[in-house]
Amino acid sequence: MNDSSSDNGMLTFEEHLEVLRRMLFRIVALVIILASVVFCFKEPTFSILLAPSKCDFVTFRLIEDFMSQSGMNFHFEEFHIPLISTDLSAQFMTHITISCILGVLLASPYIIFELFRFISPALYDSERRYSVLVAVIIYALFVSGLLMSYYVIFPISFRFLANYQVDESIKNTITLDSYISSFTTLMFMMGIVFQLPVFAFVLGRMGFIDADLLRRYRAYAFILIMIIAAIITPPDIFTLIIVTIPIYALYELSILVLQRWGPKFIE
Repeated sequence: MNDSSSDNGMLTFEEHLEVLRRMLFRIVALVIILASVVFCFKEPTFSILLAPSKCDFVTFRLIEDFMSQSGMNFHFEEFHIPLISTDLSAQFMTHITISCILGVLLASPYIIFELFRFISPALYDSERRYSVLVAVIIYALFVSGLLMSYYVIFPISFRFLANYQVDESIKNTITLDSYISSFTTLMFMMGIVFQLPVFAFVLGRMGFIDADLLRRYRAYAFILIMIIAAIITPPDIFTLIIVTIPIYALYELSILVLQRWGPKFIE
């Protein structure tokens, strides 16, 4: 049976496992190489990661410039929140963890390419082109979510939460572990939130939702998005608007996606 399978140009089960093993080896090797490179560039890496915790972060400067051009004399109050490490190995382990995470993130285009090359022989030509487009859109939306979190949501949230005090006698000193954990969690969450059009597309293709349904509940969705934005951001109207607009734009994009491709399931 194995000989006949090979004669027909199809791989045997053992050969599929060998192809999978080689693919995983290449992926792991690349991740290790990229993680090692990131590990060697400690100062620029953590300069980028810690930048949103600074009072002169680029987002705050852009907001101040925008307010000044609008005729308003607006400036953020300066703040200095020290980050501390309370565990002996915390900084070293954080360095390794961040290097591994960034290694995977930098290798992600290649990982997607390898996964697609592995499954593409089982797809028809039309399915192959369709899968490439979907993969590119998913990746682009995920990266957009990361950028949204890095430049808008996390720095604004950090500024509010790190300066919040229940009493003036209690000073905030944030641990490095807490900062990195909050940073990576929020980045990942926004990467997932930005997949809303993709989720809508899949549910629409399966027949669970359609464009008319999303239009009917548009007002409720807007209120829900504002509530979520109010939870993850400081309680001021300007920040609320900044966060609500892109998330609601994803909801409107989902309606357009469903309107274009329809609710029918792909056979």
